[in-house]
Amino acid sequence: MALPLNLTLKIGTYLVKQKLRRREKFPLIVEIEPLFACNLACNGCGKIQHPASVLKQRMPVEQVIAAVEECGAPMVSLAGGEPLMHPKIDVMTQELLKRGKFVVLCTNAVLLPKHLHKFKPHRNFAWMVHIDGLRERHDESVSKEGVFDQAIEAIRQAKAAGFAVYTNSTFFNNDSPQDVIDVLDYLNDDLKVDMLQISPGYAYEKAPDQDRFLGVEQTRQLFQKAFSEGRRKKWRFNHSELYLDFLEGRADFECTPWGIPSYSLKGWQRPCYLMADGYASSYQELLDTTEWDNYGRGKDPRCDNCMAHCGYEPTAVLATIGSLKESLRAVTGR
Repeated sequence: MALPLNLTLKIGTYLVKQKLRRREKFPLIVEIEPLFACNLACNGCGKIQHPASVLKQRMPVEQVIAAVEECGAPMVSLAGGEPLMHPKIDVMTQELLKRGKFVVLCTNAVLLPKHLHKFKPHRNFAWMVHIDGLRERHDESVSKEGVFDQAIEAIRQAKAAGFAVYTNSTFFNNDSPQDVIDVLDYLNDDLKVDMLQISPGYAYEKAPDQDRFLGVEQTRQLFQKAFSEGRRKKWRFNHSELYLDFLEGRADFECTPWGIPSYSLKGWQRPCYLMADGYASSYQELLDTTEWDNYGRGKDPRCDNCMAHCGYEPTAVLATIGSLKESLRAVTGR
């Protein structure tokens, strides 16, 4: 499935500019974490394990804007923690939209109905709701009953109000191909969300449950079976075709960790969202002082089973623009 035309054009124009400037390293998306606090305690995360003094902190809007403008990425993912717990998240979103950014606000959606009136539909804005399976599986993942139903109702309210709604689903080693099929069919066909994003579970170092993450071969087998019988083509994925090929094992890439940098209350995280090997005070410092060649499969054992989109989607996108065939495939979704 092709990306929305306005987003495809925005990214395409940006990439052409980077090529003309002969920049070797540049961000496609910047992930901003304006807080670590959350109203849930998910098994595959660990943000709320920060000290109470850190969990109380909220990043000023001006600091967010400065970080986004410094790195220059055309897309911004507002994450956390739970962004809707930030008292200025609506102002933050508005300021980024004014600057021509495509903004995705990631949320577990529990607080969405309460805050929906603060936002207005915009062609460059989408909600990204985390749905990690159908009711039983999702509620187990977030360690709280009833959250799935709350999230689904919030999605319906947001769509009825005219917003674009994406979903993000993470799959673990206790998920079967049928689990993947069932939730994606429900989100795509029944709930009719605008875009689906998926990710194989990776061992985020602060996650309380470290025994549920997928290895490379497990990931390939899972998505090969889930994508079979034409299902991949019908699902409205928020991914490049080459990244989906990568998940199936039909293509292989090296990681591009600088492609989706993460900025939080601690600074620019080295080398990526999933690994915290220190922090840089500026994006340029992150680029200049991180030993990028030390990361990736065969270089750092922590990277050996990672197939997460934060590292490999940028590689797939860059490979797409380097091929006329793949560029046409990106536009048509075929």
